[in-house]
Amino acid sequence: MKFADLLRATALVSAVALIPAATSGLAAVDSRTGPEFGKLLAVYERIKSNYVEPVEDDKLLKGAIDGMLATLDPHSAYLDARDFENLRTQTEGSYGGLGLSVTLDDGAVKVIAPTKGSPADLAGVKAGDYITHLDGKLIYGGSLDEAVDQMRGVPGTQIKLSVFRPGRDEPFDVTIIRQIIELKPVEWELQGNVAVISVSSFSADVGASVKKAWAEAKAKAGGRVTGLVLDLRGNPGGLLDEAIALSDLFLERGNIVSQRGRYARDTEVYPAEIDTKGDIAKGTPMIVLIDEGSASASEIVAGALQDQHRAVVMGQRSFGKGSVQTLIPLTKDTAVKLTTARYYTPSGRSVQEGGIDPDIAVPQISDPDMRKRQARSYRESDLRGHLINEIKMEDKDLEKDKIDDPRFKMTADELKAKNIKDFQLYYAVQTLGRTAPRTALAAKSKR
Repeated sequence: MKFADLLRATALVSAVALIPAATSGLAAVDSRTGPEFGKLLAVYERIKSNYVEPVEDDKLLKGAIDGMLATLDPHSAYLDARDFENLRTQTEGSYGGLGLSVTLDDGAVKVIAPTKGSPADLAGVKAGDYITHLDGKLIYGGSLDEAVDQMRGVPGTQIKLSVFRPGRDEPFDVTIIRQIIELKPVEWELQGNVAVISVSSFSADVGASVKKAWAEAKAKAGGRVTGLVLDLRGNPGGLLDEAIALSDLFLERGNIVSQRGRYARDTEVYPAEIDTKGDIAKGTPMIVLIDEGSASASEIVAGALQDQHRAVVMGQRSFGKGSVQTLIPLTKDTAVKLTTARYYTPSGRSVQEGGIDPDIAVPQISDPDMRKRQARSYRESDLRGHLINEIKMEDKDLEKDKIDDPRFKMTADELKAKNIKDFQLYYAVQTLGRTAPRTALAAKSKR
């Protein structure tokens, strides 16, 4: 999919749903707003004539637009040429860098998630880490664009990151060699007769890639796949079309997701395609793994498969990003990204703030720092100015997943003895392994 096509396709990028506007024309300003815009013009004129240094009009205009959108919610934004190019890269491109998805948290660069298999991932950088210095230079208080530009660079060159990890007493340094980061969002493996398909983002053709991964896993297992784990942990989102396509692979009927906006005409429902071949896994027991880094498109898939009783959702409560943004082009390389709707799971649940609750909450006990990091983790409900769920969410409900679960107790020695490096995945595979005999028996009794 070319980037020009992206503007014509229903999309959801980096945990943000992007839907093309019907027109790129700017609406006429209501005459009643004239006096208020007069204030804006007056401030502009004072800055131009009195500021200590000359200021470019472009800088002031961008600041005014950014300020207006910042008063709305965390996901409405102005995309300049640089942001537009980053959007293209996220959906179809490759770049020289570290493979990190980052955000700005009160002036600090915070890691959302490393791309699986990337230099940053292999170096041990984790979701929730704070990057304080790049090559010894403090980056706190700077812009996110500046930090990203410094981390990207020529493949083969190295950069030193100073990292603060909540739960550790002291920061530490990591030296990483930049590489070409190719967007390969779908990977698979067999653990026994259980297929594990990991989806790290919802970029172009993810639905087709998951279908291919399932076919390859099934072929390698000689057709004897007894369970499927769909791993969406740390997946911040992607194309809405691909979230729907992936969900549709495992559903024979019913709705996948719906969205409701300010007006009735904005309501849209996306059903499973009943004229296709239906569930490609033919009812094979399925678990969807999620965590606090699973957002937007990931939540659409998890919510659809959970509500339609096709899969058991396991892991930790998801991020809670349940709003839809419309991409409104202004020029050929700038646009406004504006929140225009909320989306809902098939049963009518809004995941805004609350996220998707797993059917079985499983902590990541194989990570010794996870519990401390999780206590400081943030989700949509922690973002300043986030949209409020129509059903009021109580703080105690949003924090309940941070309470220790006494059912999951294994010492570091026990984990090492069993070579468990990813307890959540281990538990999911073991759970499917326990269901296999009953599944086989049920299939035999039907013949």
